[in-house]
Amino acid sequence: MTEESSLLAALKQGNKKAFSLLFKTYYRDMVLFGGSILPEQTVCEDIVQSVFLKLWNDHSALDIQSSLKAYLLKAVRNGCLDELRHRRIMDDHISSYTHSILEDIDTENYILYSDLLQQLTNALEKLPANYRRAFEMNRFEGLKYKEIADQLQVSERTVEVRISKALELLREHLKDFLFLFPGFF
Repeated sequence: MTEESSLLAALKQGNKKAFSLLFKTYYRDMVLFGGSILPEQTVCEDIVQSVFLKLWNDHSALDIQSSLKAYLLKAVRNGCLDELRHRRIMDDHISSYTHSILEDIDTENYILYSDLLQQLTNALEKLPANYRRAFEMNRFEGLKYKEIADQLQVSERTVEVRISKALELLREHLKDFLFLFPGFF
């Protein structure tokens, strides 16, 4: 039995030291690998931490057929690709939203809406990743709490709390613009 397989067996039993050792062994490599897909180190660190959190949360049900490193690399790659898809959806949404607004407003209001969109983008980027993702899945992708919970593999209550917290933080950050979005926040 290799050291990795014995650590994996210990992890399946809930051994925190085994998890800690696996984290220390693979964390840096996983962040560097994520950096080959995404340029922002902090985003890569968040993704890798999420992968390890899922590994710990699901430790008793682990069924890794390949090596643990291959499993982690695939999970990090998928997390990075999800982030890229998320960014594309956000760009598309903001672009289409901007286009629809610009059709309906005059030049005087353009500056207000342009500033608003920048403030909204900034506010969304400041949200913790899990709050932001749940909020965007609900508001921009039109998913129900149950669908979000299934995709994120969390409870509906967790989705509800995340969206509620996201709304609270967005209301605070966008307090000067709330009159433009009745019912959105």
